[in-house]
Amino acid sequence: MAKTKVLIVEDEAIIAKDIENVLTKAGYKVVGSFPTGEAAVQAADELYPDIILMDIMLKGDMSGIQAAEVIREKSNIPVVFLTAYADENTVDKARSAIPYGYIVKPFKENELIATIEMALNKYKDDQDLIKERDMLKNMVIEKSDSDSIFVRADYRLNSIKFSDIYYIEALKDYVVINTADNIYTTHTTMKEMQRILPAKDFVRVHRSYIVRIDKIFSIKYPDLVIEGKMKVIPIGGMYRKELFSRLNLVK
Repeated sequence: MAKTKVLIVEDEAIIAKDIENVLTKAGYKVVGSFPTGEAAVQAADELYPDIILMDIMLKGDMSGIQAAEVIREKSNIPVVFLTAYADENTVDKARSAIPYGYIVKPFKENELIATIEMALNKYKDDQDLIKERDMLKNMVIEKSDSDSIFVRADYRLNSIKFSDIYYIEALKDYVVINTADNIYTTHTTMKEMQRILPAKDFVRVHRSYIVRIDKIFSIKYPDLVIEGKMKVIPIGGMYRKELFSRLNLVK
């Protein structure tokens, strides 16, 4: 099994060497040790460490917090902060970098190893969740033919005809597709729903609602009512013009 690669960023040479000795003895591979945030950012790009131990208070123009923020954006490598200051103000500032742990100096060897392992496990769990979310997002809705879609909900793919959809409602990171007999909650966005639904049949009437035009029972601004379900749906001001331009109005 390949050794876990660790990058050390610590401007106190003696402390950096002590950490390197502890990690090497414990079976980790130290790929480098650097004293500045600027060097850490460059090393993260070139050495591909599995985890970085970063001192919060570094000498130079870039603090450990700033370096960690850049690394998170560019390389998405987990960072554990080393600090001699455990006060609330320091911890609050460090949160912006979304670290995977803190080690307060001076520390014991077993505390250092335990913190690294917990950080690596948390990072793996986070990456697994992201992969699962992206997989679901890519598979939630698939076009099957000209008059229906497949929607992944309740652990299965469900075929839904466009003509059966009454309205779609946004619910945080999900959308709820309402038909005459069922509702389907699935992980996607209203923007994606607008892309998939046939534009001639559906119109967005609110940031949280898309309706099928021929299912509209009545309109009395600022609301409309969906037939059958008699669901009252708000009409957003920025969507009003588009809605009325899509209706066959008898004047």
